[in-house]
Amino acid sequence: MPSRLPRASAPLAAIDMGSNSFRLEIGQLQHGRYRRIAYLKETVRLGGGLDANGYLTEEAAQRGLACLARFAERLQGFEAAQVRAVATQTLREARNRDAFLVRAEAALGMPIEVISGREEARLIYAGVAHLQPSDATRLVIDIGGRSTEMILGQGRVPLAAESFKVGSVSLSMRWFPEGRFTERMFRDAQVAAGAELEEALQPFAPQHWQVALGSSGTVGAVSQVLQAAGLSDGAVTPDGLRWCIAQCLAAGQVDKLKLPSLSEDRKAIIGGGLSLLYTLVTHFGIEALQPAKGALRQGVIVDLHERHASQRKAGSGDMRDHSVAELQSRFGIDTAHAARVRSVAAALFSSALPQADDETLRELGWVCELHEIGLMVSHHDHHRHSAYLLAHADAPGFSQSQQRRMADLVLGQRGGLRKIEAQLCNEQFAWQVLTLRLAVILCHARTAVDAHALRLVRSGKQAVLNFDAAWAHGHPRTLHQLREEAEAWARVESPRLVLASSGDA
Repeated sequence: MPSRLPRASAPLAAIDMGSNSFRLEIGQLQHGRYRRIAYLKETVRLGGGLDANGYLTEEAAQRGLACLARFAERLQGFEAAQVRAVATQTLREARNRDAFLVRAEAALGMPIEVISGREEARLIYAGVAHLQPSDATRLVIDIGGRSTEMILGQGRVPLAAESFKVGSVSLSMRWFPEGRFTERMFRDAQVAAGAELEEALQPFAPQHWQVALGSSGTVGAVSQVLQAAGLSDGAVTPDGLRWCIAQCLAAGQVDKLKLPSLSEDRKAIIGGGLSLLYTLVTHFGIEALQPAKGALRQGVIVDLHERHASQRKAGSGDMRDHSVAELQSRFGIDTAHAARVRSVAAALFSSALPQADDETLRELGWVCELHEIGLMVSHHDHHRHSAYLLAHADAPGFSQSQQRRMADLVLGQRGGLRKIEAQLCNEQFAWQVLTLRLAVILCHARTAVDAHALRLVRSGKQAVLNFDAAWAHGHPRTLHQLREEAEAWARVESPRLVLASSGDA
């Protein structure tokens, strides 16, 4: 995210790379109100392109890349700070996702973040809560192609959020593979869905909510069918779902199915969608599932708007700041020491790369604040424990992609650099890890440090650390560690760390 933020009223864009469809939403938030500017949707069936070994097929990849290229045309003139692209369950699962993401980011011209299931659920609720405000305690359900998110919330606050690995595409592929409908297929699909959702029965039981809302494609499609058939005002009910299933059984197969208002692209996955919906309404006591106005894409825009507002006001509206503080508390981090490391690292990074974007500096700060999270596990090799915890912890606001990058930075805070050598080809990452390592060395005594006693300057492929002889004379142990650090950087391609004293040290 560039340092220059867009104006508060600028349009923002969200790209939702779902398992069934890719969606582009362009919207504007002013005075707390959301206004849609444009919306594009393409059925990509990315989730249907995972082979038996968990690899995304080239055919499915090409469908996704072509769609992203078309989205990129629509986003001409948008700066990176105005756009956020998120990928969900299919790319959480795909074993070759990193290779696909390289091509996808090139096609889109923007970074793409893979978000966790719980983060997806949080963002879905943010979209629903903003577009459909209410003080009632609500259950929000979002059925995607390969996952289903369930959220309990009140007002703008999600109280519980979970993601389950079952969706309309995955159920349809498994239980309705040839486009046929039988009673046994529907029964088996419902049993499979119920097995995935069983652990949710207690936390999302009817006594915990007053209203049930269904977000996104599957619920919307079935709602339109029931309304067109004159069976409801749009609410999805058990009786309405039984009628839909009966129509499927009467047709016998997809190409003979004639449900009113059901689009052709939705027909292929209607068997799994109906099975999952019927399991949800019967297992969780939902008498009427009302279609929700908001969804993941609007939640992404709301979240991006709040990040910008937080930066403009230097406030605490960014959910990632709250997550870092919560992790510090949970793992008993020495916050005073973390703040020292952050201050020193920020000073060094800013002096070396004064034009660096603000998001890179903020990310470095979060890494500094959490670099010792692994001490709760063990003092021995705590950087490795820190990296593991940071990569796998639930941290609302962060994508899986960013958590993995931050984990790699934490892993590189000490010891040899070979373990992160592949990542050092990314210049931004290399300078982040260099300044983190230098800050850890300078703060090793865990006492107050003059962040301006040393100055880091970028000179081509060299990182020149300047200090005067008086400082070196007063800190012989730190100077020893800095010399060892320079030797460590001499073993990798770049940057090369050079120590420059203004006198004889």
